[in-house]
Amino acid sequence: MTNPKESSPPEPRRLACARCGTEFGCDLSGTCWCAEEVAKLPMPVEGEDCLCRECLRKAAAEAARSPDGAQA
Repeated sequence: MTNPKESSPPEPRRLACARCGTEFGCDLSGTCWCAEEVAKLPMPVEGEDCLCRECLRKAAAEAARSPDGAQA
């Protein structure tokens, strides 16, 4: 039996960006790189999962330009 206090933290999960396919890591412990981003978009957008840093920034810029803040 494994003692939870002795087990190592989980490895960041590997994801592919829902828009461009770029692979990146997501740390489920709450220290994911996206937490550092200024833009916070509601996720998921219909049929999408996480976005890579570049696509997240593009989506935020698109949402800022949109009159109603809707995402593309």
